[in-house]
Amino acid sequence: MSLYEQTGYRRRRARLSQAFAAVCMAATALCVLVLVWLMGHILYNGLPWLTWTLLTSGPSRFPQDAGILPALVSSTWLIVLTAVIAVPIGVGAAVYLEEYAKASWWRDLVQLNIANLAGVPSIVYGILGLGLFVRTLMLQRSIIAGALTLTLVVLPIIILAAQEALRAVPDSIRRASYALGATKWQTVRHQVLPASLPGIMTGVILAISRALGEAAPLVAIGAAMFITFVPSTPTDEFSALPVTIFYWAGHANADFHDVAGAAIIVLLALLIFLNAGAVFVRYRYGQRIRW
Repeated sequence: MSLYEQTGYRRRRARLSQAFAAVCMAATALCVLVLVWLMGHILYNGLPWLTWTLLTSGPSRFPQDAGILPALVSSTWLIVLTAVIAVPIGVGAAVYLEEYAKASWWRDLVQLNIANLAGVPSIVYGILGLGLFVRTLMLQRSIIAGALTLTLVVLPIIILAAQEALRAVPDSIRRASYALGATKWQTVRHQVLPASLPGIMTGVILAISRALGEAAPLVAIGAAMFITFVPSTPTDEFSALPVTIFYWAGHANADFHDVAGAAIIVLLALLIFLNAGAVFVRYRYGQRIRW
């Protein structure tokens, strides 16, 4: 290839690179504009309905009297139970796969399935929860059935996040612990887990944030669109904030659409709070660990 051809080739590559960067920037700008428009629309229509009555009342046939308190309490029940069930199982599975399981075809198969399950649509877990928890185990449409279904949704995410955090711990920490006479479990408990805690906590909080915003699996297992009482036990019937929003957004009365916007603002505030907590936990505990 002559010098002239090489120069032309470089120029074509440079133009293609610039065109691709422009397309990517345009796509990013379009996504941001759509997001800003949606947020502006929700805030404009929802803020006038964001009142104390909305936060302290139950459902009503009249938009001005409608509230989200039962759904908010139900969501709290769901998130707490989901975390209690999913976190020990997920972190324990990650510790076993990373620290104890030897390289084999079986481990690779399990790892492949966990990665695939993390990408399964949540509605599939809802159908599984309907067949397994609601009908087979006879848990009915209770809070515990919903929490177990959400556990299926977030468990692969927690496992993968915990595995990444464990892999980030340098092997020198493990070797130094073994050199001092520590056992495998002592090394994992006192060295590896504390060092990986920021990454594990971040993954857990983000997974729980996803569970908080899920509506499809809860609708699939038959969660009530709204309830008139505040659930007090895990066996009570339940609704959830995303399910209530879904119901109001499709209501025939247009005023309920604005009430749904106010409920969306509350849900977004909770999600932002949880994600800010993830950032804080990672920063706070990350400052304590120096490799």
